[in-house]
Amino acid sequence: MSGSATLNRSAAFASIAAALLLLGLKGWAAWSTGSTAMLGSLADTALDLVASCATLAGVWIAAMPADDKHRFGHGKAEAIAALFQIVLISISALGIAARAIEQLVEGGRTQAAAEGIGVSLAAIAVTLALLAWQRHVVRRTGSLAIQTDSVHYSSDLLLNLAVIAALAIDQLAGIPAADPLFGLLIAGWLGWSAWTASQAALDQLMDHEWAPEKKERFLAVLARNPDITGVHDLRTRTSGNQDFVQFHVWVDPEMTLRDVHIVMDDMEARLRAEFPDTEIIIHPEPTGHVDEQGPAGEDVLPHTCDVGDHLATTREQGRA
Repeated sequence: MSGSATLNRSAAFASIAAALLLLGLKGWAAWSTGSTAMLGSLADTALDLVASCATLAGVWIAAMPADDKHRFGHGKAEAIAALFQIVLISISALGIAARAIEQLVEGGRTQAAAEGIGVSLAAIAVTLALLAWQRHVVRRTGSLAIQTDSVHYSSDLLLNLAVIAALAIDQLAGIPAADPLFGLLIAGWLGWSAWTASQAALDQLMDHEWAPEKKERFLAVLARNPDITGVHDLRTRTSGNQDFVQFHVWVDPEMTLRDVHIVMDDMEARLRAEFPDTEIIIHPEPTGHVDEQGPAGEDVLPHTCDVGDHLATTREQGRA
């Protein structure tokens, strides 16, 4: 098992443990207070548990090596797990909004505010600890499933603060509408979180190109190689924590196949030093040769490389 897979699984297990603990605490608090905001927080935590289990399944499958039926690996399992989480977040938001509207119409007060506030403070402490570990893992692995799970738990921080505010205003200020209104705000926040989190998952499933800044950095590394005169038909995508890139390069048509092979190996080594965990496919062509139509046939290299002196050196290396 790779280091990234181990970190991703540790974050998923931590998420499940945190959800189980919070589920017990919030269940007791929702029963004690009768708060819609607390009930919404409980529903969200219940879905957190299901989502965290889906996250564990996603990162577990994504870490499996490529096989005969999945030659590009299983990285998209993370995007599927992320979409599943997004669906659960959306369901939670709709349920909380419906309950809040019902309470606004019927009226009613919360009870036992102290218990609800105490549980929410404990939930905030647990969530902060979990988020710290998840963000560490995301920085190290770039896991989409863990990142989506982290977005969900980040919303829990605001959710628990909203519960505290709702209970305090209801009980201390005597404003009964505060609890359902905060419930509606929580539902709106969850809905927005689901929408924003869905973009990254859909980008991976639809093989969206890398961000422009990342592609520019990739081309800048390519431009350091003096044996190529142009790059076209550059294609990029991401699957889980695995990047894929393929492109055509122009090389001196007088180079031997052995020389070209040496140049390609050198190019791959430079790229992998800057872009680890990236599968690279290079198609060499004689300078000026283009089979592609439209933008795919245009040179995207930042500047034309001088093939003169270094080419001779490369050929000498190939003959050695």
